[in-house]
Amino acid sequence: MAMASADALTDLRFSDLKPSLSSLVLDALSQAGFHFCTPVQAATIPLLCSFKDVAVDAATGSGKTLAFVVPLVEILRRSSDRPKPHQVVGVIISPTRELSSQIYHVAQPFVSTLPNVKAMLLVGGLDLKADMKKIEEEGANLLIGTPGRLYDIMERMDILDFRNLEVLILDEADRLLDMGFQKQITSIISRLPKLRRTGLFSATQTEAVEELSKAGLRNPVRVEVRAEAKTQDELASSHELASSKTPLGLTIEYMECEADKKSSQLVDFLKDNMSRKIIIYFMTCACVDYWGVVLPRISALKGATLISLHGKMKQQAREKALESFTALSSGILLCTDVAARGLDIPGVDWIVQYDPPQDPNVFVHRVGRTARMGRSGNAIVFLLPKEEAYVEFLGIRRIPIVERKSSENALDIVPQIRAAAKRDRDVMEKGLKAFVSYIRAYKEHHCSYIFRWKELEIGKLAMGCGLLQIPSMPEVKRHSLSIEGFTAAEDIDLAEIKFKDGSREKQRQRNLKAKKAAVHQQEKPLKPKAHQKNATTTIMKKKTSKQRRAAQSIEDDDELDREYRLLKKLKKGTIDEAEFAKLTGTEELL
Repeated sequence: MAMASADALTDLRFSDLKPSLSSLVLDALSQAGFHFCTPVQAATIPLLCSFKDVAVDAATGSGKTLAFVVPLVEILRRSSDRPKPHQVVGVIISPTRELSSQIYHVAQPFVSTLPNVKAMLLVGGLDLKADMKKIEEEGANLLIGTPGRLYDIMERMDILDFRNLEVLILDEADRLLDMGFQKQITSIISRLPKLRRTGLFSATQTEAVEELSKAGLRNPVRVEVRAEAKTQDELASSHELASSKTPLGLTIEYMECEADKKSSQLVDFLKDNMSRKIIIYFMTCACVDYWGVVLPRISALKGATLISLHGKMKQQAREKALESFTALSSGILLCTDVAARGLDIPGVDWIVQYDPPQDPNVFVHRVGRTARMGRSGNAIVFLLPKEEAYVEFLGIRRIPIVERKSSENALDIVPQIRAAAKRDRDVMEKGLKAFVSYIRAYKEHHCSYIFRWKELEIGKLAMGCGLLQIPSMPEVKRHSLSIEGFTAAEDIDLAEIKFKDGSREKQRQRNLKAKKAAVHQQEKPLKPKAHQKNATTTIMKKKTSKQRRAAQSIEDDDELDREYRLLKKLKKGTIDEAEFAKLTGTEELL
C-alpha cells in the first residue's frame, strides 16, 4: 500500500517522474500550468505507467483526474499499433454527465498528442442515435462516459472492437455503485479483456468498492492519500492530528435552528456573503426549483446572481448553468447532489448544505467543491434541533466541525415568500411540490436513526417554506406529524390565485372549464319517478360519500404499499435511484 499526506503539491516535478513522461505530455502539462505533482499524482502515475493495477483512495479535490489521464495517454502511446477507427483502447467511466464531460475536456489536450486516437464523450440526455451515427462515421478509440450510455452503446453496436483494450478507469467508484449502476458496470467489464490495466478511483472505500476491486483488478496496489486535519476536540484545546477525508484548508461549521427560522437564517447568511461564490445543496429537484423562484424575490438578495442546477433539467440547460456559474467571480448555485461529485468549479468560497444529504458519504463530496488543490474554503450545514446527533456522527467519521450560532437579527422572510405565492400561482404550486418531495426524500434518509421522519415538525417546516396551507398527503394524514407552529394564510382562496404568466393562466382556466363540464356530465342524474325522488337522492348521496371515503383509503394504502415495494427493489438493485425517484416523486439528485 502506498500512502501519502494530501498536501496541495509535492516538490516532485512531472518531469522527474519515473518512468519518464513523454515530451508531448510534459509540454501539455506545462501549457496547462501544471509543473509539480499532487501526492495522488506522484503515487499513482508511476504505478499505472509501470503496468500496475491501482485502487486509489484519496480526498476529493486532490487531483485524481490527471492521476489517471496522464498514465492512460502514456500507455496508449507505448502500444505498438495505431488503433483502427473502431478499435477501443481505453474506457473511462464516471457517475454523472457533468463529471464525464469535465474528464473529457481535461483529457483532450493530452489525447490530441496521440496519432489516430479519437476520444468520444458518451452521456445520457443526448440523442443515442446521433452518438451511434458519429461513432460509425468518425470512429472512437477512447470512450469517456456514464455507465448507462456506455452500456447502451456496447449493447447496440457490434462495430466496436474491445479486444485490444489497454486501460479501464472507474472514477468515483463508490458513487457508481451507490447510484445502482452495478448491473451495467458488471456487463461492461465482462466484455473487456482481462489483460488490461485498471484504475479504481474513489474518495470513500466501501464494501461494494472492495468487491468491485476484487472482480475488476488483478493484485492492485492500493494508494491511500489522506489529509491531516484537526479533530473537533483539538479545535478547542489539544494538538493531536487525525486522519480526515476533508481537505486541509477547509473549515466546516453547523448551524442549529428551528424549521420555521431556517429560510430566514439562510437569507441572512447569503446577505452577508453577497460578494462570495456559494453553492447551496438541497435534498430534491423540486426544492431547487422552488427556492430558485423564491430567493430572487427576497428584497435582501436584490442584485444577487442565482443559478439552478439539478438532474431533471435538460442536458443543454444543465451544461449552460454549470458554464455560467463557473465563469462567475461571485454568485449562488442552487443544486442537488448532481453537482456534489468530482466537479472542479474554480473559486468556490462557501458550501451551504441547506439539507444534509440522504447518503452520509455525499457530505464529504459536497464540501469538497471548495478548498481544492490546497486552497482554503468554508462550509456550513443547517440542522434542525432533533438532528443534532449528526454532529457526533460526523465526529466519529473524523470530519471536523464547529458550531456557528444562528443570527438573532435575521429578518423574517416568510411574509415576503407568502406575498410572492399570493401574486403568482407558479410560486404557490412549486412550494407545495417542494414540501411534499422533501418529506418523501426525508423518509428515505440513510441515517434514519438521526433523521426520523415521523418526528418532523411539519407545521414549522411549512411555515419556513412560506406555504399558504399544508398540503394533504398520505404521510400527513396517516401519521400524527406535528402541525404546531403553522398559521394558515387568511382571506385567500387558493383556487383564485392566478399564474403571473398570462398564457399559463389562460390554459389553467381552459382546464378548469373542461373539468367542470366533465363533472357536470357525470353527475347528470336519471329522472326518477316523482314519488321516489327525494328518498332516492338521499340514498345516492350517502352511498357516494361512503364510496369516496373507501376509495381514498384504498388509494392511500396502495400508494404506501407501492412505495415500500419500490424501496425493496431499489435496495436489491433491480431498479436504480433515477427510476425510484421518477416512480415515487422523490425527485432526488440525478
